[in-house]
Amino acid sequence: MTRLLLKNLSKQYPAVKANDRVSLRVEPGQIHAVLGENGAGKSTLMKMIYGAVRPDEGEIHWNGRQVEIESPAQARHLGISMVYQHFSLFDTLNAPQNVWLGLDKTSTLEDVTRQIERIAKDYGLEVDLERPVHTMSVGERQRVEIVRALLAKPKLLILDEPTASLDPNSERTVIDGYETVMRNRTTIVITHRLDVASRADRVLVIDGSRLVEQGSPSELALRESRYADLFHVQQTTH
Repeated sequence: MTRLLLKNLSKQYPAVKANDRVSLRVEPGQIHAVLGENGAGKSTLMKMIYGAVRPDEGEIHWNGRQVEIESPAQARHLGISMVYQHFSLFDTLNAPQNVWLGLDKTSTLEDVTRQIERIAKDYGLEVDLERPVHTMSVGERQRVEIVRALLAKPKLLILDEPTASLDPNSERTVIDGYETVMRNRTTIVITHRLDVASRADRVLVIDGSRLVEQGSPSELALRESRYADLFHVQQTTH
């Protein structure tokens, strides 16, 4: 059964068409990498899947059933988690406290702390459980965000530019960690890194609010189009 199906999804803002009739099929276990210039509509599309933005037109089908995802809370209930490019952590709190605040309080802080320890160990995502967030590096904060997303045991994980804010050393560590995370579940990752996109099953190119190219990494690299040129140029710069 198809995990996620988008049919002609569109979103219009007053000054710009963010997404224009985007259709997409994601099968269970697949990794989809989304490429495109800033402002192309990548993040808006992901936010519609996650319920943070409501589409103006089109349909979202989840596990074979049409759904209207009205909030991130509903998305998480369905089994969809998203890690945003910009962090949403309280600086004065440590990792377990940050994660626990976003839950429904059926679990104690001690329970959440044990779950974080287990997830961090399983995925090789080192997280200091005692230090407040303001003392952490950007890479450490990123790991807290991904552990929080994994705590919900998502069937679909959306990653919005997971390495955009990182220095080169942290970037390499995070990419290696995400390799394990992505290989264990259905994932959509927005990225500018071709070494990340090359690990995907499908690569999607969004340009001018539309999905203009899609295929396997090898198909896209060989395809005679200006997006193939972009693929080759980016791949040689990292």
